[in-house]
Amino acid sequence: MKPFRRITARVAPLRRANVDTDAIIPKQFLKSIRRTGFGPYLFDEWRYLNRGEPDMDCASRPLNRDFVLNQPCYHGAQILLAGENFGCGSSREHAPWALSDYGFRVIIAPSFADIFYANCLKNGLLPIALDNAQVSALFNQVGPGYRLEVDLETQTITTPYGEKIPFALDASRKFRLLNGLDDIDLTLRQADAISAYERRRAQDAPWLFQHELSDFPR
Repeated sequence: MKPFRRITARVAPLRRANVDTDAIIPKQFLKSIRRTGFGPYLFDEWRYLNRGEPDMDCASRPLNRDFVLNQPCYHGAQILLAGENFGCGSSREHAPWALSDYGFRVIIAPSFADIFYANCLKNGLLPIALDNAQVSALFNQVGPGYRLEVDLETQTITTPYGEKIPFALDASRKFRLLNGLDDIDLTLRQADAISAYERRRAQDAPWLFQHELSDFPR
């Protein structure tokens, strides 16, 4: 997982509440578990005028020119500003995969669905919950060329006008993001301790391991 420390990036505004995971990445794309390649299908039903299918070449598909991500001034945005209850619906992990594969590193909203929030943090995407007034103020400021600085170490957002907005994040999740550690990485950090435990356990209770040991060549 790519570590996250600080970015200064363009902001794309998606002023919609209750954006569910089927809108983020429609159900027909859930057959793949590759974690990559979902970016072109992010918000598929809103970005395009025809129905997308897995492995479809999106370069020639008709675009909905009114959708924010299709407007040239927001191309390359890495911060998504969204409405309340973002990521509601199913628990599909493909939703943060698609957002990350598109290029987003941060999502700012008044609230998130719990499972979506956790899935983002497990996949290197930083979801920041601010109160309604703060998000509304950012929506009023955002426009072409608008950029925010997001500093995870200090847990602050800095606007182009110098205003600093603090945000909360659990210490353990912050540690994982700063160091780029997913669940497997965290487990592997304890590989020596796990191996030592397995050796001790095999010595203390060898009858539990007779079947497993017989599977290995001597």
